[in-house]
Amino acid sequence: MDNNFKAYNQAAEILKALAHPVRLCIIRGLMEKKQCNVSYMQECLDLPQSTVSQHLQKLRSAGIVEAERNGLEINYRIVDEKIRKLVTALFEEEQA
Repeated sequence: MDNNFKAYNQAAEILKALAHPVRLCIIRGLMEKKQCNVSYMQECLDLPQSTVSQHLQKLRSAGIVEAERNGLEINYRIVDEKIRKLVTALFEEEQA
């Protein structure tokens, strides 16, 4: 077995966290806007805030996004450049 099994495990966790249409949509939105708060995402996605928050928590747990408090508002942004590359590759045909 490969000694780098930990890296495979981390990659699988990231892919699992991204493997949902809403989470992919959140990531694409963050790629466009750089950072965003839950209220804005909720309006864009037309989903309850609790649902958006659950998806963001999964993305945070996987280390894909991070939250930054700004007064009462919490803004989210993508942490890892690899995520941008991965999602860009998934939607290449759409952008062509």
